[in-house]
Amino acid sequence: MAEIIVEEKGKGGRKKPKKLAPHIDMTPMVDLMCLLITFFMLTTAFSKAKIMEIVLPEKLQNPQEAPKIVASRTVNIILGPENKVYTYPGTVKPEEYSAVPPILPPLRETDFSATGIRQLLLERNRTLAKRIQDFTNDVLSGKIAISQDSMQGAIRKLKSDDDTGPIVLIKAYKLANYGNFVDILDEMNICGIARYTFVDIAWYEERMVEREAGITPGTTTGSTN
Repeated sequence: MAEIIVEEKGKGGRKKPKKLAPHIDMTPMVDLMCLLITFFMLTTAFSKAKIMEIVLPEKLQNPQEAPKIVASRTVNIILGPENKVYTYPGTVKPEEYSAVPPILPPLRETDFSATGIRQLLLERNRTLAKRIQDFTNDVLSGKIAISQDSMQGAIRKLKSDDDTGPIVLIKAYKLANYGNFVDILDEMNICGIARYTFVDIAWYEERMVEREAGITPGTTTGSTN
């Protein structure tokens, strides 16, 4: 501990040093510690990790058997160049894309605006979206007493039991923007899509995009950021 030296005059005028123990008032330090503890407690409670929920496909009982996809419920979404989005319903049969020339369905061009891909998904997912909305309203109005965690679990159950909503296959053209992957995931969550997955784009779908966008086949330059 530090010492304070005070000079005192002794006999004969000689100065005699006197050592005194210092006294430190710790009261302001205690107040400061209380403020810091309160600050860290509040900031820790309010700062939550930002996560994105992704619905993973169910585990197949027989891994060698491919999952069956109903063509009438299938919606193909292709992320194109310049933040464009292309869609087409159903599937393309082998005899159609193997024909000379290939018989390919037309693409519908849209974007990430509220009247674009979101409106298309909401129209296809109208039945499930209404069920989720009615259930949420019943919880908020007090008709159904349920905790927040149980509510999220019940919504997941509604999605897993749904047999009317679209099955979305998301694909990306080689000149697509990487940021559009996050954008389309946001749209899946906003529209409450129960079943969606990322798959590789087929060669004939690349030709469909190039035909719609007026791109010369084989072009590799473009925005990918």
